Amino acid sequence: METLTNTTLNGLKLLSRGKVRDVYETSDPDQLLFVASDRISAYDVILNNGIPGKGAILTQMSLFWFEKLKNVIPNHFITANVEDMPAEIQLHAEKIKGRSMLVRRAKVIPIEAITRGYITGSAWAEYKTKGTMHNIQLPEGLKESEKLPQPVFTPSTKAEAGQHDENIHPDTARNLVGVAVYDRVSSAAVELYARAAEYALAQGVIIADTKFEFGLVPCQQHDYAIMIDGHPMEVILVDEVLTPDSSRFWPASDYKEGITPPSYDKQYLRDWMRSAGFVKGLEEGPDGQGWTIPPDVLEGTKVRYEEALQRLLGNVNTSV
Repeated sequence: METLTNTTLNGLKLLSRGKVRDVYETSDPDQLLFVASDRISAYDVILNNGIPGKGAILTQMSLFWFEKLKNVIPNHFITANVEDMPAEIQLHAEKIKGRSMLVRRAKVIPIEAITRGYITGSAWAEYKTKGTMHNIQLPEGLKESEKLPQPVFTPSTKAEAGQHDENIHPDTARNLVGVAVYDRVSSAAVELYARAAEYALAQGVIIADTKFEFGLVPCQQHDYAIMIDGHPMEVILVDEVLTPDSSRFWPASDYKEGITPPSYDKQYLRDWMRSAGFVKGLEEGPDGQGWTIPPDVLEGTKVRYEEALQRLLGNVNTSV
């Protein structure tokens, strides 16, 4: 399978190239084209080589969750059918089919909406040293990977490309984006997580934590409006949703407290980077040439992403 790490779509203006997605402007100023590449990042570092087929997996999973969770909060998704996209996009159908979405253009809210059901990762590291999670005081005696009494909204900053996101206290996030936006984002994130976690557990998968992103669009229904600079705006769900890139997926059959369970996500890749000597400050790699995934780790990551797709979606048809 060919690995697509970058796209060049002649006739379309590239608006941004993120860690995974290439975002293009379209002939409609209110719509954008998202193309999910096979790039992969860990610790905010984009690796030199990608994972074959990863962009298609992320797109398929996001389509599933956008549909399943659309009653919690509106989202930016318009269509994944290239045939229904503007004519200038259809010219590139062969390259982008299966890994692209036409979406509503939104002003991205500048926080990462992390929601945690279990204490692991950076939250566990902080708890071991300070007894807190994003500076939120937690009970004593918690074990690694222990289920929290209820899902907790634990935001982080949204760093520029090449920079690191930083975990912040909810009060800091509230001050950053405003009370009304914060309240809508935090409540939606917790409900999205709870509904997804319930569904996933029935499929034998624990969603330990996940990261959502939200944006603002003009609001026509004033009951839902948040006034921003005198304009009625609405919060919507954007970017990707509940994929192995943005979530920790654990097999329920292997779960127990006190360990880091095996996973269907990029924790496997993170573990390899650490074992290969990665620390903050070595983003460019030990030789200054970046980080290249060896064949066995690349294949292991690919298998885990495919397993997440199969376990969570099975034979679900996500075509639109």
